[in-house]
Amino acid sequence: MTTNCSQLKMQSSDGKFYKTDVADTEQLFRLIQSIPSPKAEPFKLWLAQIANERINELQDPELTIDRALQQYMNLGYSENWINQRLKSIEIRKELTDEWKRVGLKAGQQFAILTDIITKAWSGNTTKEYKTLKGLKKENLRDNMTNTELILNMLAEASTKDISTAVNPKNLKESKKIAKQGGTIAGNARKELEAKTGKKVVTDLNAKTFLENKNKLK
Repeated sequence: MTTNCSQLKMQSSDGKFYKTDVADTEQLFRLIQSIPSPKAEPFKLWLAQIANERINELQDPELTIDRALQQYMNLGYSENWINQRLKSIEIRKELTDEWKRVGLKAGQQFAILTDIITKAWSGNTTKEYKTLKGLKKENLRDNMTNTELILNMLAEASTKDISTAVNPKNLKESKKIAKQGGTIAGNARKELEAKTGKKVVTDLNAKTFLENKNKLK
């Protein structure tokens, strides 16, 4: 299996850098499957279980929603937040479906438009937003408060509705629509902040929120 691994220079205990075999997640799973030792059996059984769950979800997508619901509950999220989060997934899917309809490509183009929407409603790009919350690979939406989620949903739903009505022809036109959709939610955020005197976008993330919640119990 090592022949399928890449090599990167990594620092050793002596302070020098040596070429070291590295593997991504898929390669690690394949490596585990090839190990003949009985000690690897628990990992192999776990991989088989995960594969079975994914196959079942392909046949019945509702199982995916049930699994996500249970995982959020296990982490300690409130039922109200979970409902908002699941709704946000639906709205995001509607938006990406609209982008696909007008010929945009998943990946870089979707990321560009998402950045525009996020900047327009929150005042931060996606990267800046994640930095504010102290996130790295974590999902930004999983670390939003109820109000942040609601405004993000308003921004994405507005963008989708405007795009459907205007029917943009290219990425440039979609960028303008993304800013318009995000601005609608941005104006709502500013009005709410003016009424409450509190910032909507905060550095609060899921870890700190759940820790504070547990301390109050």
